[in-house]
Amino acid sequence: MKKIILSLIVGILLMPISMKANEGMWFLMFIERLNHRDMQKMGLQLTAEEIYSINNHSLKDAIVQFNGGCTAEIVSKDGLVLTNHHCGYDAIAELSTAEKNLLKDGFWAENRKAEIKPSSLFVRFFVRMDDVSKRILSKVNPSMSEADREKAINAEIALIEKENNEGGKYTVSVRPFFQGNEYYYFVYQDYKDVRLVGTPPESIGKFGGDTDNWEWPRHTGDFSMFRVYADKDGNPAAYSENNVPLQPKHHLPVNLGGVKENDFAMILGYPGRTNRWMPAGGIEQNVKFAYPAWVEGAKTGMDNMKKYMDQSDALNLVYASKYASTANYWKNRQGMIDALTKFGTSKTKAAQEAKFNSWANKSENKAKYGNVVPTINKYYALTNEKARHDNYLQQLFRTSAFGAIGRTLGRQLENYVKADPAKRAQLAPAIEEMTAEMLKETHLPAEKDILAAQLKLYTTKSIGYAVAPVAKKIGEENNNDFTKYVNAAFDLSLFTSIERVKAFLAIPSQGILDNDPLYVLSNDLTTHFNSKSDDIAKAQNDFGASFRLLVEGLRESKIGTIQYPDANSTLRLTYGKVRSLPADKRNDAKINNYTTLDGQVKKYKKGDQEFDLPVKVLEMNKSKNYGRFADKDGSLHVNFLTDNDITGGNSGSPVLNGKGELIGLAFDGNIEAMAGDVIFDAKLQRTINVDIRYVLWVIENFSGAKHIVDEMTLVK
Repeated sequence: MKKIILSLIVGILLMPISMKANEGMWFLMFIERLNHRDMQKMGLQLTAEEIYSINNHSLKDAIVQFNGGCTAEIVSKDGLVLTNHHCGYDAIAELSTAEKNLLKDGFWAENRKAEIKPSSLFVRFFVRMDDVSKRILSKVNPSMSEADREKAINAEIALIEKENNEGGKYTVSVRPFFQGNEYYYFVYQDYKDVRLVGTPPESIGKFGGDTDNWEWPRHTGDFSMFRVYADKDGNPAAYSENNVPLQPKHHLPVNLGGVKENDFAMILGYPGRTNRWMPAGGIEQNVKFAYPAWVEGAKTGMDNMKKYMDQSDALNLVYASKYASTANYWKNRQGMIDALTKFGTSKTKAAQEAKFNSWANKSENKAKYGNVVPTINKYYALTNEKARHDNYLQQLFRTSAFGAIGRTLGRQLENYVKADPAKRAQLAPAIEEMTAEMLKETHLPAEKDILAAQLKLYTTKSIGYAVAPVAKKIGEENNNDFTKYVNAAFDLSLFTSIERVKAFLAIPSQGILDNDPLYVLSNDLTTHFNSKSDDIAKAQNDFGASFRLLVEGLRESKIGTIQYPDANSTLRLTYGKVRSLPADKRNDAKINNYTTLDGQVKKYKKGDQEFDLPVKVLEMNKSKNYGRFADKDGSLHVNFLTDNDITGGNSGSPVLNGKGELIGLAFDGNIEAMAGDVIFDAKLQRTINVDIRYVLWVIENFSGAKHIVDEMTLVK
């Protein structure tokens, strides 16, 4: 009996590791030690070496960061890249015109020569990583201020980057983890000749629009395809007609067998940011101060964009990308507010911190950890209203092209004025190009309305923290109606006309710049945004040290149970299973872990911006023309669910089976688990994926681009 009880105790002690197998965004270099056995039990058939190897090709060689913000994967021996439609959205919109609207109508290059190069697009391959914690932390000590600490660390980082970039061949990034308690360096290789191969029409790639965003059941073909080009030796090269498709070290085979409940699912990608270690005060600040301002500011910007976007296809293209990005985070932040409030996440964190505080004030711990929790709480209490203020301003900067003009084009003109004639001759072409690009992506009547509306929101809603002086004065003189002022400022400003900028370049004058109304207003806003009182500066310094000690102490005391660092746009692996949600009458699928083309067609609304579909889709579904991509049940599966732990930045990540074969493309999460960036919920957390068979059906059957599918390595 004693042996049985002992076995049960041991089993219970070991349960948290296995029970939490789906939680975590893991470093590839530690898979063998931390995760491989769990993954094998769940269905992995690869060795750790086949996932991450420095000396041999492995899965990591097929995973790229896409344009600095998403993930993508190589799916052919000729450098074919698959990512989300919303990740390629900027490039597709840039290459579209009102006459040839690739975003609206879709596009598939009939051959390599027809593939189109956007002005700026790159993919980043991960080469290797290593731990440099001891080296970097040997350069700092507890008596340093946060500024001095950062200076010493940055100096060592610069040395590490230089040692590993091989004369500029590689990009090297040294990143902090566990709030600065560990450091790792990452070596990357960037390819900048990336061309559009194809995209479905927006009615497929963005089906469901804002209404279905973050929702399940989902029926969205969120994918697009590009190709990486290199010089004849396979090295990165600027765009040239002489470049050839990259021959990658590894590309992902594509599995046509489909998925079922409890199948193993693994995702590799570049998750942007999680805050699993965030203190209770930070969660409370976000829920009550920062995020409500974000939501309100984003909605104000969106409303003023939309009334112009609806006027014509040309204006829709001008703001399509900015609107989509703003809308995505608008709904995300509202979902975060609702989820964090519903689940009382800050209370859970506060209880953990109270437990930690008791441990911290034991005699053997007090000197190092005793003031950690009070210092953190003091910082949040002091900065709550500034957080609200800053989020109103951030949304002004994000939605208005002219809100931060003083720090963008204005900064370039400042440098131009101060330069000698020879230097000016070098700077002028780039400034003209920058101005032309900015104005091409704006519509001045819309920009006037966006800026006026955001200024009114900012000056009337940031009531607990002083607003920027110039904005305050204008508001007081005009009863916070900025319309008249903004209209006049646009009429007078040199920043609203390429001709005026050229005239300034011909006869530069600091006086003209200093008296430009948009320049003055913008500098006032950005200067005020970046300023802080001495009290806040000191509290911020103390908070930085205390947050680092909190994470260190939570790990040392075992009160904190998280075994992985927060996401920070470095390559991670997450694993789990295909997993349904409770039955939902809105989903016609037999099991609520997938959706079908039938379900998509049932949502169809002719002419609706979010739920319209091409007539051909309706006809092909009616005749059940699914070709070789139909599931065993006879339907065409569109999206499916897994319980992987992902976040923003994982968009476009490959979903792989136990053999490392591509089964889907991650593109979203469910709103019920929107607190997932702060606290993982094993019951609710789901990843929404495009079924790879639907992707191939859209390319081959719907679009008639079978030659693209033929490039891939298909596995039945």
